[in-house]
Amino acid sequence: MSRTPPPYPEPRDLLAGKTVVVTAAAGTGIGFWTARRCAEEGARLLLSDLHERRLAEAADKLEQLTGRRPATCLCDVTKVEQVEALAENAIAALGHVDVLVNNAGLGGHARVVDMSDEQWSVVLDVTLNGTFRVTRAFLPHMLAREQGAIVNNASVLAWRAQEGQAHYAAAKAGVLAFTRCVAIEAAEAGVRVNAVAPSLAMHEFLAKVTPDGLLEDLRKREAFGRAAEPWEVANVIVFLASEQSSYLTGEVVSVSSQRA
Repeated sequence: MSRTPPPYPEPRDLLAGKTVVVTAAAGTGIGFWTARRCAEEGARLLLSDLHERRLAEAADKLEQLTGRRPATCLCDVTKVEQVEALAENAIAALGHVDVLVNNAGLGGHARVVDMSDEQWSVVLDVTLNGTFRVTRAFLPHMLAREQGAIVNNASVLAWRAQEGQAHYAAAKAGVLAFTRCVAIEAAEAGVRVNAVAPSLAMHEFLAKVTPDGLLEDLRKREAFGRAAEPWEVANVIVFLASEQSSYLTGEVVSVSSQRA
């Protein structure tokens, strides 16, 4: 059985007056839909991404959809100087940063016996180390203001086994542990740090990098018989970014309908 997605949500001004930075926001995945949902909920945005053309296209599309053009900044989260420049540009463009969404991540498919050091390292450097670098760059600003929210994009693979995903799973498990530790460090200043852990959110790029047949197999494991729409994951990110989740920190919300 496959259930159809619910109607697209009506805006409720959950982020009215807030400023939000979303990394890896270009393209068709969770990052772009998070940016869109944040804009629809009243936030002012800065989007970052590694791909200049796709980042400009994402800004164009958001301007068409919402009537407001987000600020943009190119950033490779594996480069410390670019991450630091991202934080500086975001504060300059937005005045301050209320919400940071660490969405940048990199996957792949390789069995451990076939995996090179480079394949292992690049996934961890983008997915785990990138989350660390961006958080480190923005957190002092939030601590000084004694307010803010950080939402990290993790994965159910942090605790569920899947063949060919050892590097990605290890990186995402690291993101969860990092989230919990930073949350404790930031709590005294009133800054909240949480994570979402999607199971399967379907978008065009995912289909291009996933082995044939695997997506259909993963769909069958979902209790609803379908993948999540990226905006369904973005809805949870909006919740964690908003005052509706004011007592949550160090938590991981699994956006999943998997039986396992």
